[in-house]
Amino acid sequence: MRWVPASSGASPWPAETFLARLPEPSRRTLLALGVIHTYPADHVIVRQGESADLVSVVVHGLVKVTARTENGRESLLAVQVRGDVVGDMAVLDGSTRSADVVTCGVTVVRLIKGEVFLGYLRRHPSAALTLSTLMGDRLRWANQRRLEFAGYDSDICLARLLLAVLARHGRTGPEGTDLGVPLTQVELGGLIGAKESTVQKILRDLSARGLVRTGHRRVTVTDLPGLAAFADLGPPPPG
Repeated sequence: MRWVPASSGASPWPAETFLARLPEPSRRTLLALGVIHTYPADHVIVRQGESADLVSVVVHGLVKVTARTENGRESLLAVQVRGDVVGDMAVLDGSTRSADVVTCGVTVVRLIKGEVFLGYLRRHPSAALTLSTLMGDRLRWANQRRLEFAGYDSDICLARLLLAVLARHGRTGPEGTDLGVPLTQVELGGLIGAKESTVQKILRDLSARGLVRTGHRRVTVTDLPGLAAFADLGPPPPG
């Protein structure tokens, strides 16, 4: 596995999202369904355990997908951006919601009734195939996190996670490449199975190495090749 940065080319929808993968006619039809809703930051769009009757297509902003275990511990499962679809799995199999979906900042979504979304998939087989491929990608993401958790120490796991988030959501600025997602250290720990104190220690070490810079709910990578080498995803920097 080698880290590859996200494409810098302009696109209406971020690469690899559901809307970006759809053929234009299918995308246009989907975006004509349902109704637009705007939510404030930290609003729960989907609540774990509830019945499923809506699918949400993120058209602006981003959301976090979190789930609680039986002992009440909460884990961050994924981050979805504009162009992604959320709430689709429960609608497809008729189950209750398996996770919460919470907005990160002001977020605009198109809410589509479950039966309308299912009818859309029946009429657009290419969209159904795209969604199936997307579900496979979600599973691979989750499996990759589990493999890294089992095979690497926490510092390598966190470095790989930062690069994975950057590849999809990163934004280049004057200080480096920002994650593009306001994740707390608790949430970063949830993705690699580490305690907040462990994440704090690792980030301090990465900062001391000149690889990252941290702030309130913010991580900026200041040396991408160096972080990739640290994560065992590329050749070491020269010198």
